[in-house]
Amino acid sequence: MSLRWAYNTNGLVCHRLDDALTLLADSGYDGVALTLDVAHHDPFAPDLAARTAALATRLDRLGLGCVVETGARFLLDPRRKHQPTLVSASADGRATRVAFLRTCIDVAADLGAEAVSFWAGVPDPGTDPALSWRRLLDGVGDVVAHASDRGVTCAFEPEPGMAVDDPDDWARLAAAVPGLTLALDTGHCLVSGRYTPAQAVQAFAGSLGAVAVEDMPYGRHEHRAPGEGDMDLASVVRALHEVGHRGLVSLELPRDAHRADALVPAALQTLQAYEPDRTEVPA
Repeated sequence: MSLRWAYNTNGLVCHRLDDALTLLADSGYDGVALTLDVAHHDPFAPDLAARTAALATRLDRLGLGCVVETGARFLLDPRRKHQPTLVSASADGRATRVAFLRTCIDVAADLGAEAVSFWAGVPDPGTDPALSWRRLLDGVGDVVAHASDRGVTCAFEPEPGMAVDDPDDWARLAAAVPGLTLALDTGHCLVSGRYTPAQAVQAFAGSLGAVAVEDMPYGRHEHRAPGEGDMDLASVVRALHEVGHRGLVSLELPRDAHRADALVPAALQTLQAYEPDRTEVPA
């Protein structure tokens, strides 16, 4: 069994979307992690349904699977990165985020995407943690209910420093919101630190809805190309094989769009070389 590799379009913002998809297909990727954003498939631009139908046709012709990502930086507020969130103090802000996530689910349904990945956000300073948690439950419950109606898998991603920081926080949330899978970014384990990346894969194998494997340095939330951080990539790839993971495994490298022409094929070659059925392993 070979793993199925994808690349996040937030690392391809210097490319037109169709050019980016062609590059991925020509490089041997199995899919794309599509971040809905102003650069690629803007969910607020006109004719979303028609554009999505055309994109679905293009993905099918290229043989690319898809997961939908929702981490655009300034899509909802051009002056505040990643705002508003599911735990924002403003009820209107939280409603804006929920409406956006519902739109992402509709796009995912029309694309036949494997999952939609989303996260909690950082509570405003001084907010009572219990209040933040209630806000989060309300928002996530709404999103998961809509996803269930559309037949879409919701994958919730723990992000260092957010209200849901690591897989244990996700488990608490998932216990309260049935049907919520885990979007595991293994690099985040080097920041949050309760699990090694391979341990997290093994411990939460039955709940994985989406997986990312970019490298990171210990203790710093910096997405890096394979081999440029402290990740034991071999152990992560081995763990994914051992648990029989069949979903897409994506690379998220938003700082590296300027070298995507070389990095897209090189990163895939590096990761594939760690797969057990291959004999060549990077030095």
